[in-house]
Amino acid sequence: MLARMSSEPEQQIGVGTPDDFQRLWTPHRMAYIQGENKPTGPEPGDGCPFCSLPAKSDEDGLIVARGESVYAVLNLYPYTGGHLLLVPYRHVADYTGLTGPETAELAELTKRAMTAVRAAAGAQGFNIGMNQGAVAGAGIAAHLHQHVVPRWGGDANFMPVVGHTKVLPQLLAETRQMLAAAWPGSR
Repeated sequence: MLARMSSEPEQQIGVGTPDDFQRLWTPHRMAYIQGENKPTGPEPGDGCPFCSLPAKSDEDGLIVARGESVYAVLNLYPYTGGHLLLVPYRHVADYTGLTGPETAELAELTKRAMTAVRAAAGAQGFNIGMNQGAVAGAGIAAHLHQHVVPRWGGDANFMPVVGHTKVLPQLLAETRQMLAAAWPGSR
């Protein structure tokens, strides 16, 4: 529970120094923080999740759409609902390493992702980009991926700003199904 109706402060036991702050525990985030499923090296066989996802069913891999050389998958650690990653099948780390057809398909899937998220969830804007290298913030630097993050007016509410918490109103499997159904050309 995030809000309390009582004006009396609640003391939480076992959280360190007692204070009046409420805590929203998110132990599932430890997998991300500790690097679970991160590649152990730069080669495709080094445990890269982006290399293994295409072998799974769309539902099990949270894959929304597949192209010839690039696929769209939901981010396991999303910033907002519908946060997609566009990933080349080929294990390549740097944007300059993409071929012309891979670059073109990445651009086309970006347009389709935006169209699908607008149709399915009414996104009003997007943050689109990629972090190149670990020092630039890439969580999986060995395999290039582009973020497509949908945005809505007022979505940066008090939770991420004050509570350092993201509230996602839908399970990833439900979001995947909704976006896959809205993906252009999927019908």
